[in-house]
Parts: sequence; structure tokens; C-alpha cells
Amino acid sequence: MKIELTINIPTSQESVKIFVDSEKNEARCITDNTKEEGTCASSATIEKQSFQDFMEVLIKEKKQNGRQRTAETYRTTFHSFNRFLKSKTLLFEDFNDSLMINYQEYLKSNKVCWNTISFYMRILKATYLRAVRQKLATDNHPFEHVYTGMAKTQKRALSQQDIRKIKDYIPGNKQEQLARDLFLFSFYTRGMAFVDMAYLKKSDINNGILYYSRKKTGQNLSVKWEPAMQQIVDSYEAFNDTYLLPIIHTVGKGERNQYRHVQYIVNKNLVTIGIRLSIQQKLTLYVARHSWASIAKSIDIPVSVISEALGHSSENMTKVYLKSIDETRIHNENERIINLLKDKKD
Repeated sequence: MKIELTINIPTSQESVKIFVDSEKNEARCITDNTKEEGTCASSATIEKQSFQDFMEVLIKEKKQNGRQRTAETYRTTFHSFNRFLKSKTLLFEDFNDSLMINYQEYLKSNKVCWNTISFYMRILKATYLRAVRQKLATDNHPFEHVYTGMAKTQKRALSQQDIRKIKDYIPGNKQEQLARDLFLFSFYTRGMAFVDMAYLKKSDINNGILYYSRKKTGQNLSVKWEPAMQQIVDSYEAFNDTYLLPIIHTVGKGERNQYRHVQYIVNKNLVTIGIRLSIQQKLTLYVARHSWASIAKSIDIPVSVISEALGHSSENMTKVYLKSIDETRIHNENERIINLLKDKKD
């Protein structure tokens, strides 16, 4: 990779152009006065770019390209990896499989689940391979012996009884009320994602239908506006004339930070509600989506309809989504079959 830099020197009122060639690991310069090219630094004096510096550049690039969510995931990974390194500078030549195996062991010792480990590893791998393509590193395959797959996740769906418990729950404070209401709103709208709920506008409701576009996929969806949804909206005073729900209060100013702050508060209070209601699964906003799909499947709504309702790109994606639900149903049906063989006296 070749880089050209121009440095102004105030004392001499001239500028120096520096040409850096990372492949040859050398730098040459031209001044305004001499107009001659010469060596301005030897290969020994050129500071090599660290992995941390390279990743910082990538994060900044993603922010500039409007990919805020991706930038945040890279930043989270960066912080985790840097804690493991104890903020010591890591050069690409020191990036090897032993380092990544040790990082994986570090994550395991800190009770990090396998899917999160895979998440971090895949981001680090993408960053590393980008550096390889830019000739900043030689690929010595450091990720061959660490986990980058997807482990089977714990069942997240709730039963109809648990959803009713949440609906009937009497909140202890305003934060718990908001958490309960937004969970139910997501469930009522077929598992709408929190980011989509945050950006719902009052103008999105037309002729009794709520129209919105999924931030994740760009797919346009519509939901019939039900009295239960209106009841939740009516429970909160309007903070502005734009948004439907009390998530983003100030329009056009740090909206993403606002909704992420509310999301954190909501999920924190949902955990508390789940514990108080003795719900086995950890209660989060995402559970509402799984629960809607689970209950839909349990009352024999076709997979094709569930897939359309969730906004999935294919039925195969929905089948993977519903796999744990099917297993639960199989277990229950097997119990029924066994019970048929019991004597009436049993």
C-alpha cells in the first residue's frame, strides 16, 4: 500500500511531501525548495502499523459509511481483544494461532458463551484478512484452531401462560411499566425488533394498518392496528410530533444513542420482571419475537405464514428459527403416547 503525506513546516514556510511504500517498508520525500526526491527515513525508522491501529481505521471507515451498527460490533470486539492483550501493541507479524487459542481460553474463563466467542473471532478474522489483502500482513492462518461456527442456542420462546403473566404483571415503577409495554407491543406486532419500534412514526398508521420497513433487511411489512397496540400508545404522553412510542424523545439529535439507552433500560427491567414472575428463560425484548413464532406454530399456523409474518427471506430460515419449538412439541407428544400405555389404575 502506498501513501502520500504533505507536511507544512511553519518555521521555514515550506512543505515536505512524504511517500510511504508499506510493501518495501521505506519512505521518500520531496521538499518545495529542492524539488528533489530523497530518503527521509530508513526502513528501520518507519513505525509498523499495529493491529489495533488498523482496526481503529476500519471502525472509523464504517462510521463514515453510515454503518453504525457494524462499527459498534467492531468496537465491542476491539475492546474485548484489547483487554486480553492488556492494551499491549500487537504487530501483524505476532498474530498467530497460539495467540488466538489463548484469547479463546481467556473468553471461556470469563464465562463468555460459544456464540459470542465465534462472533468476536469472525470479526477479528475479517479485520485480519482485510490487512492481508492490503499487503500489511502475511496470512499464516491464525484462526484455524478457534471456534467460528454457530452453537445451538437455548430455547427463548415463552408459553402462552408466561405471556399472560407478563400482560397481567403490575409494574413496580415507570421503568418496569415501559419494559412490560414495549415487550407486549413487540409481541402484538409479530415480534417487531426494538430498532424498528424506536423509529415508528405516527404517520406510519394508515386506514387501520401499521406500515414499516425492517432496518435489518429493508423489507416492507404491514400489521393490522389492534386496540391492544393503541392502548399502549395511549398510556404515554406525546414527547414529539414524529415518533409513535416513547423511545426517541429528541428528534434529529443522537437518535441512535437515545434508543440504545432505552433498550438497555428495558432489557434490564425485563430481567427483573422475569425473575419476579418465575419465568425460566432470561427475559429480553428478543424473546417476544421467538414467543410469537412459537405460539403461532403451536396453534398450527403454517410455516409459510409465520415466515411471511416475521419478514424472513425464506421458509428455510423460519424452519431453523422454529427448530427448538418443534423439538418441544415432539417431547410433549411422546409423553402423550407413553401415557396412553398406562393402566387406568396408574
